[in-house]
Amino acid sequence: MRSASEDPHGWRLRAMIVMLWRGGLRVQEALALSEHDLNPRRGSVLVRSGKGGRRREVGMDGWGWENLRPWLAERLELLAGPVFCVIDGPTRGRSAQAGVRRRFAPHQLRHAHAVELAREGVSVNVIQRQLGHANLGTTSIYLQGIDIEEIISTVHARRAPMMSATAGLQL
Repeated sequence: MRSASEDPHGWRLRAMIVMLWRGGLRVQEALALSEHDLNPRRGSVLVRSGKGGRRREVGMDGWGWENLRPWLAERLELLAGPVFCVIDGPTRGRSAQAGVRRRFAPHQLRHAHAVELAREGVSVNVIQRQLGHANLGTTSIYLQGIDIEEIISTVHARRAPMMSATAGLQL
């Protein structure tokens, strides 16, 4: 995001990254958004046709909206259409111009969103709904990106039990 230019192309790129990363949308869901699907006051984005044709509303944080704002302001000057319309000219090869050095799939931002929510203590069921997964098993695949060192340190830091280990057992 730091490498994106300070012009409409850069603002659009940042806005797309924010929508995938902080909103957890799939690429096709973000590309299908219209202005009416965005509700900054509520802090939500309406996905009209997610995977399997399912409709859902997702949340997005204030930082995400703040980084979306320059593109949305510029977008008002363009013809009516999808939020992430093509501005002009070819779009191929812009990731190299933006300083992206290794192979990168935009879907990785969706996985990062899930892992960050889990790290912040958000329940797996809320993460599942945010991502629009019909199956909790799919959500758990996204959370495999949590490093083993983080798992060990989190479990190691747990408090001692509040009750005796033998409480409720008949001897």
